[in-house]
Amino acid sequence: MRVPSPPSISPRAVVLLVLCASCGDNGSSGGSQRGAGSGGSGAVTASGGAAGTSGSAGSGAGPASSGGAAAASGTSGTSGTSGTSGTPSTGGTAGVTASGGDGGSAPNGGAAGASGGASASGGTAGASGRATGGASGRATGGAGATGGTAGASGASSGALIQNDRFWKDTSGNPIYSQGGGVIQVSDTYYWYGVKYDGAPTYEANPTKDNSDTSFNAVTCYSSQDLVNWKFEGNALAASDSGTEVAGASWLGRLGVAYNKNTQKYVLVSQYQGTAGDGELFATSDTPTGAFTFDHIQATVENVANQTTGDQTLFIDDDGSAYVVCSSSMGRSNLYVAPLHAADYLSVDAATRIFGGPGREGNAMFKYADHYYFCSSDLHGWNASHTYCISATNIMGPYGTEFVLANTDADFSHVTQTGFFVTVQGSAQQTVIFAGDRWADFAGNGLGFNQWMPLTFDGTTPAFQSLSEWSLDAVTGEWSVGPDNNYALNPSFEADRVTMTVPAGWTTSSTTSGATPYTNASGGHTGNWNWTLSNGADYQATLEQTAKNLPNGTYTLSAWVKSSGGQAVANLYAADFGGSDLNASLTKALSAWTEVSLTGIAVTNGSCRFGVTTTASASQSLHLDDFSLVRTGP
Repeated sequence: MRVPSPPSISPRAVVLLVLCASCGDNGSSGGSQRGAGSGGSGAVTASGGAAGTSGSAGSGAGPASSGGAAAASGTSGTSGTSGTSGTPSTGGTAGVTASGGDGGSAPNGGAAGASGGASASGGTAGASGRATGGASGRATGGAGATGGTAGASGASSGALIQNDRFWKDTSGNPIYSQGGGVIQVSDTYYWYGVKYDGAPTYEANPTKDNSDTSFNAVTCYSSQDLVNWKFEGNALAASDSGTEVAGASWLGRLGVAYNKNTQKYVLVSQYQGTAGDGELFATSDTPTGAFTFDHIQATVENVANQTTGDQTLFIDDDGSAYVVCSSSMGRSNLYVAPLHAADYLSVDAATRIFGGPGREGNAMFKYADHYYFCSSDLHGWNASHTYCISATNIMGPYGTEFVLANTDADFSHVTQTGFFVTVQGSAQQTVIFAGDRWADFAGNGLGFNQWMPLTFDGTTPAFQSLSEWSLDAVTGEWSVGPDNNYALNPSFEADRVTMTVPAGWTTSSTTSGATPYTNASGGHTGNWNWTLSNGADYQATLEQTAKNLPNGTYTLSAWVKSSGGQAVANLYAADFGGSDLNASLTKALSAWTEVSLTGIAVTNGSCRFGVTTTASASQSLHLDDFSLVRTGP
C-alpha cells in the first residue's frame, strides 16, 4: 500500500503494532493412549555431558541489495561420542543420538537476497556423553493433537527469518523493539518500537520474571529485506527528549505515519506521566528522527472512558492513517479513529465497530480490499488465540468475530497480536503477522519478536506457525526454512499457567483416576517443562500429530531428564508411512540431555510423535524443547 510522500521519495506504508496477550484456552485434548509394547533390543540413548557455553553470535549480514558479509560464527565445542543406533522393535533402523550441551544462538537473518551473507553459526557445543540403553517398547494408538504447516507460497531466495530466539541487529547487538510498527519509505523499511529498562536484563536471563517496563527509548531500525536490521538510533529517548517524555510512567503501543501536507513524520503513542494521560504526538523531518515532542491529546471523542486501550496505527492504500484501538476500561469496545488529515497531530472522533468480550493487542491489515481487525484475549501480556473481524469498508459494518485459523494449537506461536507488515511484492502480496512475545518479561519463551506469514483461501486468512522461513521482500514470495521445527508449542510455554493438557498436544493415561502429567517450572529453556510423574504406579502418554509435512527424512529430538528404571519410557515416531521408531528413556539422566530419533522417512505427509511411559511411583520424566526437523529428501 502506498502513502503520499515528500517530493524526493515515495513511502509505501505497511502497518503498525500493539502488544500483550493471554494464555487462552487449552489446546486440543483427547486421543488414544499409546500403550507399552514388547520385544526388541533397545535403541541406545546417551547421558548428557556438561552443557557447553554459548559462543558469541556474529554480527548480522548486510542489506539484501548488496549481500553483506556473513556473520562470524561462534567457536565450536568438542563433540563427544554419539549414542549408538538401536534397532526398533518393529523393524527399520532408528538412529538415536544424544548430547548434553546447548549450541549458541545465531543472530536473526541468513542468506540475504541472491548474494546475501550466510547466517551466523551457533556458539560452543556441549560435549556429548555416551551410555547404553534399555529395552524399547512398541506401542500403538490413536491420533494425537493435530497441526500442520501450509506449503510455501512459492520459491524464495530471500533472507531467512528465524523465530524463537533473540534477534540481533547488523552490529550484533540485541534488537529492542516492542509495541511499535513498520513503515516503508522507497525501498527501505523502518521499524519503530520501545526499549524498556527490563528488556536487556530479560534478554540476558529469560528464565526469570522481570516486570520493569520503565520507558527507555523509542528505537528505530532500518532494513531492505525485513530481516537484517540496522540500528538507526533512538527516535525518542527518555534521557534527551524533554521533560514530558522523561516523565513518562508508560509510553508504548505506538506508530509512525507520514503526512503529505506538512511533510512530517508523525509518531503517535499512548502516554501516561507527568504531562497527563492520553495520546502523545511527536514529529520529525526524516523517518529516523530524532522526533520532537509536540503535545498530549487527553481524550478521544466517542471512545468509552475517552482513552484508548491497546492501539496501533493502520495506514490505508491512499495514505490515510487511523488509530486502531479498544476502550481503556473493560476493553469490550473496538474502534477505528482517523488521524486529523491536515497534519496527523490529533485523533478525530472514533467509530465503534465491535462490542463483545474484552480484547487487546489490536491491529489491522488489508488484503483483497478487505480490512481485518485482529485482537487477542484479555489476559495481560500472555500468549493468545488471535480473533478477527472483517469488512469491505474500514468503518464497517464488520462481520462476525472468528478465530484466526491455526492460532489455537500454540496460541499464535506463543505470542500476542503485535502488528502486521504487508509486503507488496512484484510477484505477490504477503501479509506478515508480527507477534509480540514479552509477557511482561515473564519467561514465556525465547525472543521478543516472532514473525510468521499468513496464507489466504480466497479472503479467509490462516496463520502459519513457523520457526524458520525465508522471505524475498522484492517479489513477496516466501518458503518454509530448511530447519523449520514442525512441532507446535515444543517448549510448553504457550499456556503460561499450570495445565494437564498443553496447547497443541494430547495427554492420556490408563491409570484410573490419575492425571500423571502437568507442566512445571524449570525448563531446559524458558520457564516450563512437561513432567510425567505420579504418587502411585502409572502409565502416561504425551503426543501430537504434525500434518501437511513435506515428504522426506526427519529427525525428532527432545531434551529429557529421567529418573531411570521405568518399565517403559520411549521417545517415539509413528504413522509416518513406515515402521514405528522408538528411543528408550529408561536410563537415568540427571542433567538435561538431548535425545534424538533420526531417519524418520515421512511418505504420507504426517507424523505422530511423543513420549510414553509405564513407571513406578518413584519414577519420572521431564521433557522440553521438542523438535521435528526435515534433514533430507
